[in-house]
Amino acid sequence: MIIVTGATGQLGRSVALQLLERIPACQIGVSVRDPDKAHDLAARGVRVRQGDFEDIASLSSAFEGASRVLIISASALGAHAIRLNTTAIEAARATGAERVFYTSHVGAASVSDFPPMLVHAAVEDALAGSGLPFTILRNGFYASFAPTLLGDALETGEMRAPADGPVSFTTHGDLAEATAVALCDPDLDATRLALTASEAIDLQGIAASVSKLVGRPIRRVVVSDDEFRAGLAAQGLPELRIEMSMGFFLASRAGQFARVDPALARLVGREPTRLRDVFTERFAG
Repeated sequence: MIIVTGATGQLGRSVALQLLERIPACQIGVSVRDPDKAHDLAARGVRVRQGDFEDIASLSSAFEGASRVLIISASALGAHAIRLNTTAIEAARATGAERVFYTSHVGAASVSDFPPMLVHAAVEDALAGSGLPFTILRNGFYASFAPTLLGDALETGEMRAPADGPVSFTTHGDLAEATAVALCDPDLDATRLALTASEAIDLQGIAASVSKLVGRPIRRVVVSDDEFRAGLAAQGLPELRIEMSMGFFLASRAGQFARVDPALARLVGREPTRLRDVFTERFAG
């Protein structure tokens, strides 16, 4: 049985739906904090069990009979996130899973200005040291984040942000499809897969693309880190949110999110969705 954690979240649910297109529902299980939110999956024959990364006993029940477990990285930060994810790894080991998959990030590194990358690097190390067969899915930066980078550019005509670098923005849909294919492949033995779009694009490229779509110019304006930080503070954003935002720009300009890899395209048998198509859908009509 293939177990998917976090199956009421955007990525986990999409993976579960992709699995339903490939294997019988009786071979799929989901681990969710609130089973009531997965009633539609249960209605289709998926085994739904309560599983909480804070409670290893609940995970042991949710992972019962698992051949493969997909651990969707916990939505948390710092040491708390590391503890939650390693608890899930331990539960998978204790229940005899044959292989564990973990959703990491293409920018995972022990030294990074973007805090989640430190978490992913630590969890990757824990998984590698667990003694379990494993596959780390180093996902590209979620394409759903890209539109937020526009800020008020549609109103002002200026996309103001610190210096940045190219990012391989990758859609949830493509990642879910590739992940489901990997989970269903009995011969897969890769320890790491970089699942990214086929291109990396910076804010200058985003501004140019959106300009064409909306039919009016949007100018990319580079501002200093201090000016940008002060602007976020003036909006009343909490310090943690400011640090996360600044961390994205610092890490991207250092090239930490620029990697592109053909693995996703090979798995899904087509070219990954381009970011311009994401914006085209967003601005359609």
